[in-house]
Amino acid sequence: MMIGSMSTKNIVLFGETGAGKSSVVNLMAGKDIAETSPDMTRSTMHWKEYPMTFDKYHYKVFDTIGLEEPQLGIEEYIEAIVNARNLIMKLDERGGIDLLLFCVRAGRVSATIQNNYRLFYEWLCEKKVPIVLVLTGLEREEKMEDWWTRNEATFAKYEIKVNGHACITAANKLDGRHQELYQQSRQLIRDVVREHTHDRGGAAWKGGEGWFRRFMSKLRELFQGNSSVKKKDIVSVLTKRCGMPPAAAARLAKEVGKDLKRK
Repeated sequence: MMIGSMSTKNIVLFGETGAGKSSVVNLMAGKDIAETSPDMTRSTMHWKEYPMTFDKYHYKVFDTIGLEEPQLGIEEYIEAIVNARNLIMKLDERGGIDLLLFCVRAGRVSATIQNNYRLFYEWLCEKKVPIVLVLTGLEREEKMEDWWTRNEATFAKYEIKVNGHACITAANKLDGRHQELYQQSRQLIRDVVREHTHDRGGAAWKGGEGWFRRFMSKLRELFQGNSSVKKKDIVSVLTKRCGMPPAAAARLAKEVGKDLKRK
């Protein structure tokens, strides 16, 4: 990693499947480096790393799966949480996290969007990492920023507070005016990323000692009130689908399951 103002900044990109995360990666990079096929749905069980350089600055963008709608099942729900936790711990060893990019397709704000925000910003990063909201799918707006003006209060209602936002379109297969909006969107997201990383200055956030214990406490909160969660389900997912060692999986399952019998 380079030293000084030209150091590489680590960015974690998260959001629901279908929010356009891969397209946002390509938009920022200025070329197709992430696959955007709909067949890619949940095919990445962990995360993908995309190095890129723009405006003479260096970044590494980590595209990770977020929480989905509850009907997808508890296994996928736990898997997303554990993968996010593993990414945070990995980046702790690689300089920390400089920025969270929260990708949301413009539309109805849901409880799932709120849960993703809480998982990454509040629980995993302890509200200590700048977070920027990236609102996609706005190519039909006369002025993309107008959507935020109309809907900002809704995000406040769900207690989603961010350091910045970018109203964009990440659709690159359209023509005419839409292509102009696409180019405009590239500059918008690059500007907001630079503003909250290189321009902001300061050290990246690291969890440090005690982070795992604090994470465990928050993880238990996710399962309170969900009677469908069983300890054996947690162990199965952690070992077979998330690749955790059996001893670590048992420890995590034990911690998470402490409150389950009380329900």
